[in-house]
Amino acid sequence: MGSVGLRPREVQLTPVRLLGPTDVRELAARCGIRPTKQRGQNFVIDANTVRRIVRTSGVGADDVVVEIGPGLGSLTLGLLDVAAHVTAVEIDEVLAGQLPDTVATYASDRADAFDLLVADAMKVTELPGPAPTALVANLPYNISVPVLLHFFEHYPSITSGLVMVQSEVAHRLAADPGSRTYGIPSVKAAWYGELRLAGSIGRTVFWPAPNVDSALVAWTRREPPGDEDLRRRTFAVVDAAFAQRRKTLRSGLAAFAGSPGAAETALVAAGISPQARGEQLRLDDFVRLARHLDHPLG
Repeated sequence: MGSVGLRPREVQLTPVRLLGPTDVRELAARCGIRPTKQRGQNFVIDANTVRRIVRTSGVGADDVVVEIGPGLGSLTLGLLDVAAHVTAVEIDEVLAGQLPDTVATYASDRADAFDLLVADAMKVTELPGPAPTALVANLPYNISVPVLLHFFEHYPSITSGLVMVQSEVAHRLAADPGSRTYGIPSVKAAWYGELRLAGSIGRTVFWPAPNVDSALVAWTRREPPGDEDLRRRTFAVVDAAFAQRRKTLRSGLAAFAGSPGAAETALVAAGISPQARGEQLRLDDFVRLARHLDHPLG
């Protein structure tokens, strides 16, 4: 399904030239771009970091990669060097306008293996080109979790990937039950796959340098534990359980279930202690609980 129109990788191609600090600043100046915190713009200026991200992602010659927020194209070029196809989704029209030129200049032999969609990633439900098999991105810190969950939901053809996010967010996504960082992102991401920390990234590889640390999160998709209706119900229970995470589930789910008694009945039926708290439950616990809680979804 994802191989239509892909260039055979056995063909000898000119190596892609990756961006360095001078290249990034010159491209930004050409576009009249000044990185803004509002859109979380921190451009990678270190080619070795790009190589590391691509290598750690496990992307290979058979992969169709979707990249969210390519910016000036640092990671895009690294992905084009190894993948069969790259589709970039960029919301900034100025950055998007420069990207095809950058690909043509730095990866001339890969231009036909590149597609660009100018859109808000949170609203994308269709992509140009072949179906994606991997997602690799330097995600803007302020939208990283919702964007990741959106693509997990809408693109089941994506079976693996790697994202660079704020370190705190990375630890939340990959957290185990019972840990301080375990919460809503941990459980919802687990519906779609197995996530793991894959390394840390220093601040100096970005321009401008962010005031937070970054980390890599890798994942492998797995079969979800239920259909779309059960997913929505489970996610609603997760949201309710962590809304008041200091309370026991009997108390915390009282409004959601209709009363403390109804919450306790559902918890006991699901084999969960009413005195437990949300951070102690695994995904399968929440799934069982969702099956026993009768709550209308809006």
